[in-house]
Amino acid sequence: MRMLLGRPGSLCVSSRERRPQVPQGSDSSDHSSRSGDIAVRIVRSARRLKTVSARLLDWQTLEIRAPATLPEAELRRFVQRFVEQAMEMRRKMRHFNSDERLEQRAVRLNQALFGGTLRWRSISFAANQRKSFGSCTPALGTIRISKRLAEAPSFVLDYVIVHELAHLREPNHSRAFWDLVYRYDKTERARGYLMALQMEEDAIAGDGLADDEVMEE
Repeated sequence: MRMLLGRPGSLCVSSRERRPQVPQGSDSSDHSSRSGDIAVRIVRSARRLKTVSARLLDWQTLEIRAPATLPEAELRRFVQRFVEQAMEMRRKMRHFNSDERLEQRAVRLNQALFGGTLRWRSISFAANQRKSFGSCTPALGTIRISKRLAEAPSFVLDYVIVHELAHLREPNHSRAFWDLVYRYDKTERARGYLMALQMEEDAIAGDGLADDEVMEE
């Protein structure tokens, strides 16, 4: 066996052994399991004859694609190897530039409202968040909070953190997302504060000019 390095977040293993010919077809199986805090998704494919590959779909999910003919015992060895490599990759990538205050609050809220199940790569204040109070990129595990909220009341800052943490599990504003957000008991109060703050800022801006700063999704 030899290891092939792919694009960042991807790993691949190739065997020189000859595999039995398998008719072309769609993926033959798809199931998931967990290894520590990493969800492992296994996809077996009749179209794949030699290689076993893996990639981090997001900060918490590892997808492994394998030939349909690969013996289960051999697949388990690959899974163990890829999980170890994924954890090492995450360790090297986890360069926190987080504001210490934000990180401590996020850890506390994650434990209190989500059972400590959420994982992120970084959380930090951002000076260019002028049109929104926060943003989350689930695929990268990054959360940014507008620096305008650095001096906001603690219940408001906590609400925005909870809002962005919920996006790690629900990327859109679905009913499931709001069900997660409303686990925070001061949600309505905080939303009212932010609405008033936004109207105040809009009134101060007043010139109708668009903000030309680059924003993250």
